[in-house]
Amino acid sequence: MKAIGYKENLPIEDKNSLQDIELKTPKARGKDILVEIKAISVNPADYKVRAGMPVEGDDWKVIGWDATGIVKEVGEDVSLFKVGDEVWYAGDFTRQGSYAQYQVVDERIVGKKPSSLSFPEAAALPLTSLTAYEMLFDRLQVSKDDASKSILVIGAAGGVGSILVQLAKKLTKLNIIGTASREETTAWLKDLGADAVINHRNKLSEEFEKYNLPAPDYIVSLNATEQHADEIVKVIKPQGRFGFIDDPKTFNIMPFKLKSVSTHWEFMFTRSMFQTEDMIEQHHILNKVSSLIDNGTIKTTLGENFGIINAENLRKAHAFLETGKAKGKIVLEGF
Repeated sequence: MKAIGYKENLPIEDKNSLQDIELKTPKARGKDILVEIKAISVNPADYKVRAGMPVEGDDWKVIGWDATGIVKEVGEDVSLFKVGDEVWYAGDFTRQGSYAQYQVVDERIVGKKPSSLSFPEAAALPLTSLTAYEMLFDRLQVSKDDASKSILVIGAAGGVGSILVQLAKKLTKLNIIGTASREETTAWLKDLGADAVINHRNKLSEEFEKYNLPAPDYIVSLNATEQHADEIVKVIKPQGRFGFIDDPKTFNIMPFKLKSVSTHWEFMFTRSMFQTEDMIEQHHILNKVSSLIDNGTIKTTLGENFGIINAENLRKAHAFLETGKAKGKIVLEGF
């Protein structure tokens, strides 16, 4: 099968950072299904792993954690899917990824693809939807019916933010404050349902004062957490809840003590990586999101389609994603 992989951690400008390769097609065993991949999307996790995770031995490392496709084979213990089903998923951090024509994945972290979306439109959503849903309802345990509470989403115009804002708008009564720094991304967030948008290039506390915004009960930081940490402490409501997903080099939790703020780190791969007893929750979440899309409650966060799935186009996608200027998700489709 065709695949795209790497053997060395190289800058994306190097042609060997991602290469077109041929690998043996895997077989489905146990609870695994074999999926013929139709479309994928790229995430910050992709370039972070490509640049920083060494490859053991002489094997190729195939990354990618967002895919849509068709079930071609099922393991002997599979009960949720059958051959021919259209599926979507974000995969498992410990296994080979979706930059390939075929991939095996545990059925418990796979959902039914939204029937109203094309394969590339749907590919934009699995990882970000799982991350956003888990952050809101598993980590922060936001109040769904309390209209007096508000949430601040830092870096809200990116992949995770674009779906988190929609989920918060449609599934809760929260007042939603997003951050963006460009006219284009500000308009994007307002279209997705943000009640207010402030500029994260300015001090958050000054923006809150300028627009007379209430102290948020919840804050989600999706990037540059280290840069915003002091301001987050200033604006968050006492006894608030703070969650983040990025990888700050240092993070001092002590300033949160005076406000009794609880801190939550969301890592979407935890359930599959540790085979948790509630691993199947990701199957349920993906099916919930699929239904929300098919009934028109939320929409795809597809930003740009970079063409067919090959090393050249993936290098371009990684390079653009590394600029931090992406709006929505970058997808690729077909081989």
